[in-house]
Amino acid sequence: MGGIGIWQLIIILVIVLLLFGTKRLRNLGGDLGGAIKGFKGAMKDGESKKEPEDQKSVKDDSNENDAKK
Repeated sequence: MGGIGIWQLIIILVIVLLLFGTKRLRNLGGDLGGAIKGFKGAMKDGESKKEPEDQKSVKDDSNENDAKK
């Protein structure tokens, strides 16, 4: 009663295809995929750049503690 069935999804898909066309939807999908790939790459670059700084600060702290002793 409350959900969307398979036939409703098929009808929506057909309407979207008729409105936008396959070429525009293919371009939109490619652009979306490229944006997601770029975002994931930026996240990996951010994490890889961030890790050495964290490790460096831990090493610096241990060196300072050794010097204080």
